[in-house]
Amino acid sequence: MLITFQTKAYAPITMFGDVAITLIKLMGHSGSVPSALLAEDVPGALKRLQAAVIEHPDEPLGPQNGDSDRNDKAQHVSLAHRALPLIELLKAAAADEVDVMWRE
Repeated sequence: MLITFQTKAYAPITMFGDVAITLIKLMGHSGSVPSALLAEDVPGALKRLQAAVIEHPDEPLGPQNGDSDRNDKAQHVSLAHRALPLIELLKAAAADEVDVMWRE
């Protein structure tokens, strides 16, 4: 499953579903798909996501494909790297005071 984040202030971003749901939950949302943040809720969600990244920047966050043998250092992508595109989208949405939506 892929999840696409959209807002009028930024280009759409598509992520693996399990990665996206983790980031959605770190923003303080339930993790339901499809869903959205109203413009007034975007700054708070952005702060929560940034705080999680600051707290655990090197935490591995990758798609769960059931292949545990491939989860070595060469395959490691950190929370900080996975969250960066969504953080940029949220910053743009907050600056323009627009909603953020996501769907499969």
